[in-house]
Amino acid sequence: MIAPGKLISVGFLSIGTFILMQVVLPIISFQFWALGQSYQSQALISPTRSNEQVLGISVQNKDNFPAFVSSKLRESHPNYDKFNLSIPKLKIDKEDVLVDTNDLSKGFAHLPGSALPGEKGNVFISGHSALSPLFAIKSAPFSKLPDLKKGDQITVETPGSKFVYEVTEFKIVDPSNLSVLVAPDTQGRYISLMTCVPPGLNFKRLVVLGKMI
Repeated sequence: MIAPGKLISVGFLSIGTFILMQVVLPIISFQFWALGQSYQSQALISPTRSNEQVLGISVQNKDNFPAFVSSKLRESHPNYDKFNLSIPKLKIDKEDVLVDTNDLSKGFAHLPGSALPGEKGNVFISGHSALSPLFAIKSAPFSKLPDLKKGDQITVETPGSKFVYEVTEFKIVDPSNLSVLVAPDTQGRYISLMTCVPPGLNFKRLVVLGKMI
């Protein structure tokens, strides 16, 4: 017969091992994913344009979290303060994106001054990730972002309009890299989804680029 004390010790050990695996496995999985993307030339690792400056936007440290902060003002404000984001592959369905905000604490944030849905330029959206899928609820909406593949669709809905983008590229960059804010060209309509990687950590940023179809 196993002593009660030993049973408790085994129980705590099992719980600790489970929690550790929930943290370690996503990090290992992401590292393999990043290597695969690099091998297939789909990811841009630490690009040389990391110091490119974007007027009106800076990187500021908030509670040890380097974040893009924009002071850009648009000439005319949209007639809505939020729009909906859907990503079928990630089971994200009509989640609110707050327009022109630097605050990620409430979910998806649309960078002030970046293009609005349907406009030429780059609709730039940020969201948190988490160390474990167990914690990836409302507070970490982009934890599954690495699961996207080229060709997957991203849908954005504003009052009376719907826009569909197709994933075209993945980039892994330093937190201070502002070049990801710039659209690949001046005529296209793009969307960028950014989150922290490895999941839940601040080391790098994953940016998923999509183009309107």
